Amino acid sequence: MRSISLDIETFSDIDLGKCGVYRYAESAVFDILLLSYSVDNGPVELVDLAGGGQLPAWLIDALLDDGIEKSAFNCNFERICLSRYLSRLLGETVTLNAESWHCSMTRAALLGLPLSLEHVGRVLGLEQQKMSEGQALVRYFCTPCRIAGASGGRNRNMPSDDPEKWELFKKYNIRDVEVELAIREKLAAYPIPEQEQRLYVLDQKINDRGLMVDMGLVDKAIACDRQFTAASAKKACRLTGLPNPNSVGQLKEWLARQGVEMASLAKKAVSQLAEKTTGEVAEVLELRLLMAKTSVKKYEAMARSVCLDGRVHGLLQFYGANRTGRWAGRLVQIQNLPQNHLRDLELARDLVKEGLFDDVELLFGNTPGVLSELVRTAFIPRENHRFIVADFSAIEARVISWLAGEKWRLKVFASHGRIYEAAASMMFHVPVDSITKDSPLRQKGKIAELACGYGGGVGALKSMGALEMGVEEHELQGLIDHWRAASPNIVRFWWQVDKAAAGAVRGRTGTCTHGINFTYKNGLLLITLPSGRDLVYVNPQLRLNKFGKEGLTYEGTGPAKKWERIETYGPKIVENIVQAISRDLLAEAMLRLDNAGYEIVAHIHDEVICEVENGSGSVEDVCRIMTEPVPWAPGLPLSADGYECSFYRKQ
Repeated sequence: MRSISLDIETFSDIDLGKCGVYRYAESAVFDILLLSYSVDNGPVELVDLAGGGQLPAWLIDALLDDGIEKSAFNCNFERICLSRYLSRLLGETVTLNAESWHCSMTRAALLGLPLSLEHVGRVLGLEQQKMSEGQALVRYFCTPCRIAGASGGRNRNMPSDDPEKWELFKKYNIRDVEVELAIREKLAAYPIPEQEQRLYVLDQKINDRGLMVDMGLVDKAIACDRQFTAASAKKACRLTGLPNPNSVGQLKEWLARQGVEMASLAKKAVSQLAEKTTGEVAEVLELRLLMAKTSVKKYEAMARSVCLDGRVHGLLQFYGANRTGRWAGRLVQIQNLPQNHLRDLELARDLVKEGLFDDVELLFGNTPGVLSELVRTAFIPRENHRFIVADFSAIEARVISWLAGEKWRLKVFASHGRIYEAAASMMFHVPVDSITKDSPLRQKGKIAELACGYGGGVGALKSMGALEMGVEEHELQGLIDHWRAASPNIVRFWWQVDKAAAGAVRGRTGTCTHGINFTYKNGLLLITLPSGRDLVYVNPQLRLNKFGKEGLTYEGTGPAKKWERIETYGPKIVENIVQAISRDLLAEAMLRLDNAGYEIVAHIHDEVICEVENGSGSVEDVCRIMTEPVPWAPGLPLSADGYECSFYRKQ
């Protein structure tokens, strides 16, 4: 026996989507109902555990044997659930080793395919597809009964409650393994590269390790929000006389009676109007903005998903952004945590944790804002440990400058690193030393850097907050022109990439520019990065774009989460390339940190969070490891900054 492909169906009273598999499998009523498997790609067999079947001893031994490869689609689910099930069955703690598991979902993601078994099967045009009846069957057998009357008063449905459905459910479980095997066969020419498998195993180790949550703070933050919301709602009722001032319809009618017509009550529209109005209207709009703060949702997500060990597990999705391979956030969505700027962050944290909510409002004057800024601080290290947090400095700006050969930028990064000041100096032809931190020119350099690197125009500057930062609207196009004139090699890089990608697709051949290879193969456009990893664009075609010109298109998951044809062009492809290389640099750094004994508990964009025992490790050591030269990126100037903290925060 060399390999086992498998799929399980499970029951739990915990919401899998909201709480994650680690919390789901911890439930006292968690159970595995069905397990289907195929040995060495042979016929699929089924074990009906809920119907009285038992796992064969040889299968248990195989699951525990790290020398036998196990595979499943999103195998993190199978691995965690089987670890819990075997722990209970064997009477000892079992943690199945991720090194012997190979994930078919990861293999699909590496090829730019969707992250669901159903959608992958559909895109690949498999002869056998995932059964459409499955969703209803999962609801029936795998979740608690929702309507007591309809279920005869029972809290869950068993096989005996509907034998016909149960037989269909067993076929569904078998079919999932058959579809997974078909996907593996279809993608056999594209195995998971060894480096990506190493990263997947590290990712699983990080998710298994989890991140500790200060539940004392979380519970009090939720209580604080409820108190503030109740008081704000009461005040809004008093000001407006409305029974429900949170109702969009009611509030629009009230505003109209005050002589204010609003087509939308979206945050931006309300914020703009609040600045222009006075009196009760302004007060009501400010209250709406405050009550619309969503920070408490992060605390509620922590409370839902925290496990018995006080930690949240499964916060990161490997290859979640399959256009670049970056990780995606799950559950608490740590990739988009609110920033913290409070000068007295620790005081605010202590006040909330002690339940002194009125003092929070008295001292800080914006309770929802305080709760938002404290979200990060709910993550804490375990006892006798502290966090070491470190991140790459301006990594994307460094990578694009290195790729494009923009020498003045590389000199900046190899010396003082003040890219915003240096950009402004090049754009406006003034000495860099004359541009201070508070200089308007630095602000213009900063906003241009943030918006223009990937071909952004006036709209990109506006969306990046250029107008709010004090840039006049008539200056926007000039900023773009100045930035592009100062960075001609980057601009040239965009269009050479555009030409190389289109040329590979048009000629069904290979092209190269700036050390990046573009290859058309078997209906795929492969962009081979310096690391050796491929970015994959499915079914690329040249079509007329919205500008009436021939441009590159490909099939992928669009903004609406649907599989569709997507237009792209040079600057956007460059963005994918730069972000992918930045991801590969972080991945290399994490592997080195792990090898050095640092326990990574999370990573966010270009930042790593290590949980380090007091008295060992250092910020300097972590930064040194992160910036070690990378063999495939000669001449790339890397820099990292870091700090220590007793709770997670932005320095």
